[in-house]
Amino acid sequence: MPRIKPPSKEESALLPSYAGLPDSAIHVPQTEADFALARQRLLSATVLGFDTESKPLFHSSQTDTGPHVVQLATEQEAWLLQLHHPQAVELAREVLAHAGICKAGFGLDNDRHALPRKLGVELHNILDLDRVFKRHGYGASVGVRAAAALVLGQNFRKSKKTSTSNWAVRQLSEAQRRYAAHDAHAAARVQAALAGWEHRQPPVPAPGRRPRPGPQAQPQA
Repeated sequence: MPRIKPPSKEESALLPSYAGLPDSAIHVPQTEADFALARQRLLSATVLGFDTESKPLFHSSQTDTGPHVVQLATEQEAWLLQLHHPQAVELAREVLAHAGICKAGFGLDNDRHALPRKLGVELHNILDLDRVFKRHGYGASVGVRAAAALVLGQNFRKSKKTSTSNWAVRQLSEAQRRYAAHDAHAAARVQAALAGWEHRQPPVPAPGRRPRPGPQAQPQA
């Protein structure tokens, strides 16, 4: 069965702009009080949008030390955990290993391998939203932009310049904070609206077997 094509960038651009978070709702914990509040909010959630960012590699001789940032978001707030900070590492471990919290994101195959090595814990209750769309006849990697167009009816724009910036820096720029927060926030919003979207989709036909040929008619004598 041919795969359904998700909305293109040009088609997405015709939609209303994505309704992102205000800067006041994007948190980058630094102090004991910051981490205590982040822990309280994150561990009280049942579903979180989830993504990571890593310093890009431009040469094969470079060593991959990422991910450097773990992003977690509800529909109202986002937290950016910079993994050079020991308390951020501890909080990321606790949330990502928590079986009672669903962490939903896009294209998480690399994170499933890299984060256990980085954090020293197994990840639990991780939902790759790309696989949900695949069940409905889309390709293997719909991604956050097309998913926002399909489910939210909004144009989610991503900056390639920001995506390939240095995510290992000690102080993230405003553009980096917004980019990272909205990746996780969009995943949280798509996940929250996904059941309604799925209900409106036509049923996907199950892959059927080719009918077996019946017995050949014997010629009459």
